[in-house]
Amino acid sequence: MARRKRALEVVRAEDDGDGKPSRCNRLNFFELAYQRIEELLVHCELKPGQFMTMLELQHMTGFGRTPVHHAVNRLSNDTLIIIRPRHGLHIAPIDLTRERMLLGLRRDMERFVVRLAADRASLSHRNQALHIERLLRERRASLTLDEFNSIDRRIDALVLDAVGEPFLVHTLRPLHTLYRRIGYIHHRFMPGQADLSGTIDRHLAILNAVANRRVEDAVKASDALIDYMGEMFTGMETGIDPRLLDCSIEPLLGA
Repeated sequence: MARRKRALEVVRAEDDGDGKPSRCNRLNFFELAYQRIEELLVHCELKPGQFMTMLELQHMTGFGRTPVHHAVNRLSNDTLIIIRPRHGLHIAPIDLTRERMLLGLRRDMERFVVRLAADRASLSHRNQALHIERLLRERRASLTLDEFNSIDRRIDALVLDAVGEPFLVHTLRPLHTLYRRIGYIHHRFMPGQADLSGTIDRHLAILNAVANRRVEDAVKASDALIDYMGEMFTGMETGIDPRLLDCSIEPLLGA
């Protein structure tokens, strides 16, 4: 209810004077709804394999029908939500085989993107990268998983903004969401994997290389991050509770 109230307050604050949100603000509202649902997916508040209605999703996010419908269509194209006509929504289960295969695609795309980012980064982009790097170093030992995911999203956005190619944003963003969720499950639910220092160090290397416009170092740092993510799959394929990947799987012995 509180989220719903805040969302309504945003609409009222951004209308164009005749009681209706301007087109620019409506588009911004669609993006906010997308970001909120994306966050729920990453943190498994929308569980893989879960069935729900559009109305339930509206209540969870605090957004109305139109922005949620718009966001769901985008997330359906991203293969994160499956739309079942007349039956509602199905949060796509996690297929570790598929997502490990797509990691190869992400490796190649990230190489291309980070190379361009390091080459094209403006003074503003470099300043932002150094600021994030400094924050990560200062908070390295105390950063929570939720805080790291928020910073990780900012890093992804900064790198793509430095590249300046909208097509790459639309292509890479779903992959970022897929693997941010994998990272969340790995660190949150795999025994002995709560330590974030490994992933933080690899992100620090990328930030430093982009900030200093060291193209080849940026590519190497990107490859190191993808390698680290590949190691996550090795452990998860044998050690993760399958119900975390698809909540529709019946529990053993009624657990």
